[in-house]
Amino acid sequence: MFKNLYIILVSFFSFILISAEEALPIIDYESIHNPQISTTGMVVSQRKIASQVGADILAKGGNAVDAAVATGLALAVVLPRAGNLGGGGFMMVYLKDLNKTVAIDYRERAPAAAHRDLFLDEEGNYDKKKAQFSLLSAGVPGSVAGFHMALENYGTMSWQEVIAPAIELAEKGFAVPHDLANTLASKTYRKRLSSNSAAAASFYKKDGSLYQAGEILVQKDLAWTLKQLSEYGPDAFYEGAIAKKIVKEMERNGGLITAEDLKNYIVAERLPVEGTYKDYKVVSMPPSSSGGIHLIQMLNMLEDYPIKSLGFGSADSIHILAEVMKRAYADRSKYLGDSDFYDVPAGLVSKGYAKELIKIYQWKKERPPVKSMLAIPCLMKAQTPLIFQLWIHLVMRWLTLILSIFLTALAS
Repeated sequence: MFKNLYIILVSFFSFILISAEEALPIIDYESIHNPQISTTGMVVSQRKIASQVGADILAKGGNAVDAAVATGLALAVVLPRAGNLGGGGFMMVYLKDLNKTVAIDYRERAPAAAHRDLFLDEEGNYDKKKAQFSLLSAGVPGSVAGFHMALENYGTMSWQEVIAPAIELAEKGFAVPHDLANTLASKTYRKRLSSNSAAAASFYKKDGSLYQAGEILVQKDLAWTLKQLSEYGPDAFYEGAIAKKIVKEMERNGGLITAEDLKNYIVAERLPVEGTYKDYKVVSMPPSSSGGIHLIQMLNMLEDYPIKSLGFGSADSIHILAEVMKRAYADRSKYLGDSDFYDVPAGLVSKGYAKELIKIYQWKKERPPVKSMLAIPCLMKAQTPLIFQLWIHLVMRWLTLILSIFLTALAS
C-alpha cells in the first residue's frame, strides 16, 4: 500500500512541477533522445570521453576556457577524423565581468609559397587530387597556438594540467567506438591511411588487421607529441622537435610548409559580428569564418516570417529556409574571404539588404538559383573583386542544423 502511495505522490509532485513551468525546454519525455540537463555547467563534444575530460576540469575548479581547451586536446586523441593538432579553429569567449565577447581565430594559414593557381592542372582545370589528397592542401596548423593563447589569456589552469588527460588517453589508449571502427574499416579510409606507413601504424594493428569496436587503441607517436607540447609548450610545435618533423615530411612529399611558415604563425583576436533576431541579440564568429555573417544575414531574412506557426520541420518552413540559404550562399561565394586579406562588405548583415534579398521570394513557389544582389547602389558601395583564398574550409554545412535549432528554441 505504501509503495503504491509513494509512486502516486511522486507522479503527482512531478506533475505539479511540470505544470508550474511557464517555459518548458524543447525536449521532454517523448523526445527520441535522452537529454542531459544541468544547472551548474555542461561540456558537450562529439565524444563522451572528451566531454568527461572537460567536466572533470570544471569539477576541479577550472573555468569554461580551461574545460574547452582540455576537451579540444582530448578530441585530438579520441576523434582523429576531426579533432586534431594538425588543423585549426575558432573560439568565442564571453567575459561576464566585462559583458564582452571575444572571438579567437586560429584557423590554418596558407604557406608563403601558396599561390592562386596551386590547385589547377596543366590545362588550367581544378585538380581534385591536388586540392584534397596532397600535402599541397595542408595549411599551417593553428590548433596548438589557439588553445594555448586562449588558456593563457582567459583560462585559470596551467597548460600542463589541461593537456595531461590527453596524454593519458594517447599513452594508455581508449576503447574504439563503433563509428571509428567503421570508418577505419571503410575501403576509402583504409586505402588512404594504409598508403602512409606512420598513419597505418597508428590506426591499424601490426599485422594490418582492423580494430574492432571496444578494443583499446594506443597512439604512442601522438603521446610523444603531446608530451613535447606539455614540456615545451607551443614552441615545440612551431620551432622545436615537432616543427622539424613537419618540415621534413613536407620536403619529402611535396608539401609547402616551411620552418619559417611555422615560426610566423599568429593567432588573431577579432571583434565578433552582432545582429538581432526579433528581441534576441545574436553574437557570432566574424570572418575568416563565414558562419557568423551568414547566420545573421539569414535570420534577418527570416525575421518577418511566421516560423513558429509553420512548425519545425514542416514543408513550408523548410521551403523558406531553402530560399533564404540560396541567397546567403550566393553572397558567400562572391564576398566572403579572410578579413586579413580582403575587405568583407559590412552590408551583408544589414537588415535593409536582407529585405531586398527576400522581397522577391514568392510564397510556396519554387525559385531558381539566385545571384548575389550586393551590387545594389543604394545598399553598398562598389567592392573590390574577391581574391581567391586558400585553406578557408568553412563550416557552412553545419549552418542548416544550427539555424534550425536556434529557431526551434525561439519558437518554444
